[in-house]
Amino acid sequence: LKSFTSISSSRLALRKASNGPTNIYTTMQNENGENVDLYIPRKCSWTNRLIRAKDHGSVQINVANVDPVTGLYTGESTAFALAGYIRDKSEGDMAFTALVEANDKKMLASQE
Repeated sequence: LKSFTSISSSRLALRKASNGPTNIYTTMQNENGENVDLYIPRKCSWTNRLIRAKDHGSVQINVANVDPVTGLYTGESTAFALAGYIRDKSEGDMAFTALVEANDKKMLASQE
């Protein structure tokens, strides 16, 4: 009975401490202000949903940026992330094609 009361009182103390309002957002940053988090969640490029760590159906595809005049690789790429939800609905190909076409139009407009 003595051990039970000590356990219940410690749980009560934890509850009281954790029920207070917290307005502090903690981030893992080093002294230079650079983000050093171990896990930074991605967002789906098509739906803007967060891609959870356990979403094993999600993919991230890097598409090479090509110079429109010469057709050569510029050394840069654009990353597109697609959630498993989109791929499960068989809309991944359509979404990826639309994202790449929109990116191409944006790249051509910035060149002019």
